[in-house]
Amino acid sequence: MILRALALLIASALPLAAQDGPPAPPPERIVADLSRDDVDITTSFDGSDIIIYGAIKRETPIPTTEPLDVIVTVEGPARPVTVRHKERRFGIWVNTGKVGVASAPNFYVVATTRPLERILNPDEDSRYRISVPQAIRAFAGASEVEDVVPYTEALVRLREDHDLYRLDDGAVTVAEQTLFRADVRLPANLIEGLYGTRIFLVRDGKVMDTFRAPIEVRKVGLERWLYRLALEQPFIYGFMSLAIAVAAGWGASAAFRQLQRR
Repeated sequence: MILRALALLIASALPLAAQDGPPAPPPERIVADLSRDDVDITTSFDGSDIIIYGAIKRETPIPTTEPLDVIVTVEGPARPVTVRHKERRFGIWVNTGKVGVASAPNFYVVATTRPLERILNPDEDSRYRISVPQAIRAFAGASEVEDVVPYTEALVRLREDHDLYRLDDGAVTVAEQTLFRADVRLPANLIEGLYGTRIFLVRDGKVMDTFRAPIEVRKVGLERWLYRLALEQPFIYGFMSLAIAVAAGWGASAAFRQLQRR
């Protein structure tokens, strides 16, 4: 009886053990890489191009239902941001409200095979934070205004004007529903830090698989030396800047006097 009861207990536990095992891999998986995983900012830096490419690994035939879509995001370092609204009163511009954003990436670009709203469900967008508005995290502390949406829209608009936020519909190409490539342009006004690349494989509005890879952006040469000097020795940096400004002014004045004598 004891052996029979033990056998029944083991048999009943086997389905539970199978359920608790590792999840099955997705039927379609991303295999990808980047043309480069680091960007050097020098005095002559005017931007850089990153090529993100890869393939879809399958164990089954290609589905014939919905077409395959690929979304690529590149995100810069996230920092708190305060968005202020100003109004002109009695001839003076004054702050009339502000909203603190807990975390907003300094740089964020979304590249897709087709328009984003046509290939991604809103629930999936909220889950993975893919679109530009979703990349902006929560608000910091109590807000001074009732409606915070205009403030976040203003933040997105300002960074779009400086080419820091972009939505590049159609920038990802897919061949034979297997190979894909995205060319992402990094602007000249990048900040130093660790950037993150994400790739999403999408079918029927749902994310099937994801892939992540880092990109390191760092200052080198004179740019790096000045950056570290400003952080670690601000007094010396300020004195040197003042000396350069005085020397430049004196040089320009001397050159102007020489031109007047001729």
